[in-house]
Amino acid sequence: MLKNNEYFDGKVKSIGFDSESTGAASVGVMAVGEYTFSTAKPEEMTVISGSLKVLIPGSPDWQVFKPGETFYIPGKSEFNLQVGETTSYLCKYLSK
Repeated sequence: MLKNNEYFDGKVKSIGFDSESTGAASVGVMAVGEYTFSTAKPEEMTVISGSLKVLIPGSPDWQVFKPGETFYIPGKSEFNLQVGETTSYLCKYLSK
């Protein structure tokens, strides 16, 4: 039902869940820092609070996303994040 995830020595924590309306997803919090994540499936990330500076695969420039903004990461890729303030997010794992 719920799955606790912890990364980067506890600086990133999330709770994974499955929903009939959204499918597999997680909601979490990232502490200040720089992180590199790998994806298996495509992901839709929405910032809930704070902000994320993201280097999306294939893009030459970093982009900043604020509360309510969404970005997409391709499956089977890596992406980099810079977190300047504690930030919460919703991640949906997409099937395509």
